[in-house]
Amino acid sequence: MKKDEKTLKENTGVISITRRGVGFIDFGDKESLVVPIGKTETALSGDLVHYKLAGTERGRPAANVLEVLERGQEKYVGRVIQEEGDWLFYADHKRTKVPFFITKGEKKENIKAVLEFTGWNTDKKLPEGEITEVLGAVGDHEVEMRALLLRGGFETDFPVAVENEAKILEETGADLLKKGVEGRKDMRGIPTFTIDPVDAKDFDDAISVKTLDDGRFEIGIHIADVSYFVTPGTAIDDEGRKRATSVYLVDRTIPMLPHVLSENLCSLRPDEDRLAMSAIFILDKEGNIHDEWYGETAIHSDKRFSYEEAQKVLDDQDGVLLEELNILNTLAKKLRAKRTKRGAISFDRDEVKIEVDAQGVPVRVYLKERIDTNMLVEDFMLLANEKVSEYMTNVTNTSKTPRPFIYRIHDSPKEDRIKILSEFVKILGYELPTERGVSGKDLNMLFKDVEGTPEEYLIKTSAVRSMSKAVYSTKNIGHFGLAFEFYSHFTSPIRRYPDLIAHRLMKAYANGRELPQAEIASIDEDALHSVEREIQASEAERDSIKLKQVEFMEQFVGKEFDAIITGAMDRGIFVEEQDTRSEGLVSIRSMSDDFYSYEESKYRLVGQNKGKIYRLGDTVRVRLVRVNTIDRLLDFVLAEEQKETT
Repeated sequence: MKKDEKTLKENTGVISITRRGVGFIDFGDKESLVVPIGKTETALSGDLVHYKLAGTERGRPAANVLEVLERGQEKYVGRVIQEEGDWLFYADHKRTKVPFFITKGEKKENIKAVLEFTGWNTDKKLPEGEITEVLGAVGDHEVEMRALLLRGGFETDFPVAVENEAKILEETGADLLKKGVEGRKDMRGIPTFTIDPVDAKDFDDAISVKTLDDGRFEIGIHIADVSYFVTPGTAIDDEGRKRATSVYLVDRTIPMLPHVLSENLCSLRPDEDRLAMSAIFILDKEGNIHDEWYGETAIHSDKRFSYEEAQKVLDDQDGVLLEELNILNTLAKKLRAKRTKRGAISFDRDEVKIEVDAQGVPVRVYLKERIDTNMLVEDFMLLANEKVSEYMTNVTNTSKTPRPFIYRIHDSPKEDRIKILSEFVKILGYELPTERGVSGKDLNMLFKDVEGTPEEYLIKTSAVRSMSKAVYSTKNIGHFGLAFEFYSHFTSPIRRYPDLIAHRLMKAYANGRELPQAEIASIDEDALHSVEREIQASEAERDSIKLKQVEFMEQFVGKEFDAIITGAMDRGIFVEEQDTRSEGLVSIRSMSDDFYSYEESKYRLVGQNKGKIYRLGDTVRVRLVRVNTIDRLLDFVLAEEQKETT
């Protein structure tokens, strides 16, 4: 339900609630309000609430919820459980702390289902809802993967109207592509190739390399011209806008666009002519730009490399397109050094990768290191994104009529978050000065100090979490993390809708087309929607990894591991196993060699009699004693202590 406009403006905000029941009302650049346990009324995470200020809570401004003005979510995905004769529904969402009382629908133990929220009266202990769809048994691979997608609002299948348009494209696509080559800048005779993950099916970016007579290099960054095939007003475009992004789970991709586009007509496949939107630069040996060009091209990829294949050519100094790869690798390092000098933050962290078999069982969990070819591609995509954004800003600023563009912006971190990060790293023995605010150079110095230490991953992860979130907007404020004054997403229109918007705007302005007011307004709406969908997709991707990590660790119950302490609280210490980055809890109740107390200000547990201290960043030997795949929890005990007590 909604209140009148005046009420909505006074003491209202969207609340998020932790599992412990503490609420937070965030206001962007202002300090968030804390809502103590028991003062959230009937609010659920995501609800718009009316509140009153209520002093402070642990030194922070506090508030009490007066009433819920508007529910943020109507449908939930979770599991059905019978407790003391009542049928309850526990939502999978981490921040939905209370179960729902099931009033209607199938009631069966440990099924995964969809519940529609029907209300929460103040005189009732729990919210209520109806089971509207049963997905299957808890723990089943296909059920769990579908649940992750549904929780984020993503559908695996395309609507009938989209499928019908896709069939037409299958029949007419070859002719459309052939016709589309006409009138474009022809780049088909220049050595061109793609570099992607070994299991990639959609190739949305390619790079061309040509050595000029004066010793300089013509480098082309070519991006699939999705806008040629996907036009506004079609069912495919409407669905693409709705999805806004592709979703990448451990075992599947849920594409933004139908396969005929993402894996065929728009994919820059080898040995086939393709249409592209390109950024072409003349660079010298130091990576300085001497000329640039942007527009529609026709390209022909000579080779599809995986990252590993391209790296082998570089390592062996032998193989197809060796000269071109050497040129790109040298220039990429120059570009990277320039960015770092300007203050771009080096958040490089090894990525957790999971291999599953045909039944979805995880057979391998490992850390994938970033190699030169990973960074090479990233460097040139960043160059294109930055320079396209700068070019389009000049186009819009010199126009006499409104000409918006869509930016990827990243605000500087909030002062309170950086203060917390600074205090955190100080406890670990490092310094992050914040007297004059924090810069990318400050963070890079910190990362250099921790390089190669056990706490490196922990500190980098904490730094990432302290940053503001990068978002899409038509209002440019620059990109703090990359130290760019101008930045947009241009290089992935197959899997990101904002990139498709950028391509369309480039074409519109190049052709002198003026945008009607309704279209201008829609860009702002699409920017906001794309951010929301990106967040949901990221959560689904992270949760699919977490699920398979826990499932993988089930076979190692009773085994010992080296781990690092990543968190401390009154319940115990959180530890992260080093080979798979699997995180679990060592309960304080299992630490029987002493009585331990939690020192919140120093993020550590201290033994009252022996004085033993467990602090963040410490390495410990642990034994896995319990795996809960349903709640995705791992329980460890300290192996050293067990030896002492036996």
